[in-house]
Amino acid sequence: MKKHTSYRISFEFYPPKTSDGMHALISAAEELAFVCPAFFSVTFGAGGSTREGTLEMVKTLQKRTSISIAPHLSCIGSDRTELLTILQQYQSLGVKRIVALRGDLPSGMVSGGEYKFAYDLVKLIRETMGNHFHIEVAAYPECHPQAKTALHDLFNLKKKYEAGADSAITQYFFNPDAYFYFLDECSRQGITMPIIPGIMPILQFGKLMRFSEICGAEVPRWLCKRLEAYGDDAESIRAFGLDVLSHLCEKLLLGGAPGFHFYTLNYAELSLAILTRLNLFTFPQAEASGSH
Repeated sequence: MKKHTSYRISFEFYPPKTSDGMHALISAAEELAFVCPAFFSVTFGAGGSTREGTLEMVKTLQKRTSISIAPHLSCIGSDRTELLTILQQYQSLGVKRIVALRGDLPSGMVSGGEYKFAYDLVKLIRETMGNHFHIEVAAYPECHPQAKTALHDLFNLKKKYEAGADSAITQYFFNPDAYFYFLDECSRQGITMPIIPGIMPILQFGKLMRFSEICGAEVPRWLCKRLEAYGDDAESIRAFGLDVLSHLCEKLLLGGAPGFHFYTLNYAELSLAILTRLNLFTFPQAEASGSH
């Protein structure tokens, strides 16, 4: 294995709902641990719907790997006592990094609770935990789907930065210009923290389109049409997606991106293949051996 030390690599997982899903996740995490990433992140459901799953997943990954774990924490629908309890649990587990998010209200919940914005959560963490946690926040190169304007969205990121955020991870995107223009705007606003591109491996056309509709990520028409044309040919979708994302990541690196955060969907194969193609790491037969 050869590691390029100039870039920060991280991988995201979500708590699985079945024992088979758990086995697949652990297998993927153990394989990705060989990359020596900066951290593994673990997602947090709407309104804390997977709160216990996130906590248990953190404990499991700590036992099965030596990689730093960064649990997601959303504030909407939670009060101060609940949030401090969770933060203290993570502190007691030796967690040093938190991904602080606003989160989404689960269906049926009307009130957003005491903390309605991610910058409120960042401020709470800094005020109560000092500098114990490195705080990651979300950034949206193509604008948050609920933002009034792109400038309003940028001001929200600035509030998170000024509240104490250390770095940001972007929503995934397929247009590198969106990322670079976004960085220029951040610089003009005095936002100087590292902003890491989020990368979504392409596994299934339908799933990608559903995710993108929910989160507001733009899938270019040419990409939609090519993926749609492959139908149920999973191998062709995988190969084409690998080409597209490797080319995207190459452009991002050449433009000065400080690393990548992979939304793995609990699989290791495509993330490893992309890193191998970029010559950031060398994995024998990485593109031939999968983890699913």
